Amino acid sequence: MAAGDHFVQNRLFVEALRREVPGELDIRELTLPWPLVPFGKVGEVDEASDVEDELIEALDGVEVCVTQMAPLTRRVLEASPGLRLFCVSRGGPVNANLEAATRAGVAVTFAPGRNAVATAEHTLAMLLAATRRIPQTHGDLAGGVWRGDYYTYDNVGPELEGNTAGLIGYGAIGRRVARMLEGFGAEVLVYDPYVDVPNRVDLPELLERSRFVSLHARATPETAGMIGAGQIAAMPRGSVLVNCARGALLDYDALCDALDSGHLFGAAMDVFPEEPIPTGSRLLTTPNLIMTPHLAGASKETAMKAASIVAADVARYVRGEPLSHLANPS
Repeated sequence: MAAGDHFVQNRLFVEALRREVPGELDIRELTLPWPLVPFGKVGEVDEASDVEDELIEALDGVEVCVTQMAPLTRRVLEASPGLRLFCVSRGGPVNANLEAATRAGVAVTFAPGRNAVATAEHTLAMLLAATRRIPQTHGDLAGGVWRGDYYTYDNVGPELEGNTAGLIGYGAIGRRVARMLEGFGAEVLVYDPYVDVPNRVDLPELLERSRFVSLHARATPETAGMIGAGQIAAMPRGSVLVNCARGALLDYDALCDALDSGHLFGAAMDVFPEEPIPTGSRLLTTPNLIMTPHLAGASKETAMKAASIVAADVARYVRGEPLSHLANPS
């Protein structure tokens, strides 16, 4: 079954499956409402579309399911005894209960790296937009206002060339961002306890030296709230902070305080502690903050790569080969 949505569409799954898997396939389809309807917690899993009942009905007699947002909960597993492979076309299978799937004999795969290029490009775009205040200046011009004060020394931002950029997290996305920044002539520092590269430094040194800081760490109990008031205060006055990773990494009240006080020149956020952003949030009125609605990883290529990665694992399953991106190997 292909349980696609309005981003990773069913036609992409079907095309990839027919390309990768030899022979005739009986493919059932279920279209989920994301992103037109936000994801959320469903049962005991996170970041899923709330379609348990529809999914249970559609999975009747299904052995393999490919999806992006379908919830693989205990309830779904108990109602789907024939299911053996559940492929999540995301960087991590957060919408699958791995413990319950393992007990039920269901293999769960995922699609690492599918959106690395798109997220890296979006990160750089956000950094440049915040540094050059592109959204604000466009908004003023579109409203018929020509503001010469944007050209004053205190209102212009720094250049990438000759300045230092710090990357917190150095996986597939962080490495691509580093190459882009180096292409602009920036010095790049890295904080990531799991990598060994010549430009790795500890977090205090990275914050103290970097005019630009971009977050690329995964959300774990260890990284939750890792950038708070103290860490932001350690950055040079007039710095720019970007988060296209996860909202849990950052104290957003501290971010708003730093923008209100002028300690930060600007910030750009694609992820938030609560999504959608609630009415009345400080984020909606804080100056020099630009935001996008959690779409850094969105590109046509991301959707196509996602479908192709999971289809390739379905083909391995059909051939009886080891799966490349198995999330529950036990």
